[in-house]
Amino acid sequence: MSTDVRPTDTTPTSGDMRAAMGIFASGVTIVTGIDSDGPVGFACQSFASVSLEPPLILFCADHGGRSWPRIQKTGRFCVNVLGEAQSELCARFGSSRGTRFEGLDWELSRWGAPSLPGVMLRVHCEVEDVHVAGDHDVVIGRVRELEYDGYERPMIFYRGAFGTDFDERAQSHHDATPASMLTWGDGIRWG
Repeated sequence: MSTDVRPTDTTPTSGDMRAAMGIFASGVTIVTGIDSDGPVGFACQSFASVSLEPPLILFCADHGGRSWPRIQKTGRFCVNVLGEAQSELCARFGSSRGTRFEGLDWELSRWGAPSLPGVMLRVHCEVEDVHVAGDHDVVIGRVRELEYDGYERPMIFYRGAFGTDFDERAQSHHDATPASMLTWGDGIRWG
């Protein structure tokens, strides 16, 4: 019996990856920064804690995005963690159209990045390292300050939509999404 049997290539397509990885529910953030052209930000659900000592976090940003290259040049950013009632804020920063900061009441933090109003948590960081990984950058940030004020229900991204009412969620990826959930359109880039 030969032990040198190689399985048939079953590399998933980008559509397969989107459908499968959508099963992993995650929180939703807005990563913000500011440069000489003004404030910039994007919706991001690829966010995690990396290390407690030193305090490090990570997020992933699409190479094709418009916001991340501007933030990267400044070296500073703020991760704004959204609560479940912040669907308007999520839609504003998740859309590829429109001015994200127009008419928005935001403040510049002492770390030099926009702090968004009413978010659950703000993580103020400096870029520690960036690793290219396929069509994204994995950004490691050194945490300089944390701001949070109690706890509430988080905004969740699950199977291509935002919300927390998953009992109503259709079982198949191709089934309709409940109208109560904010949907994430195809072609929208993170970063």
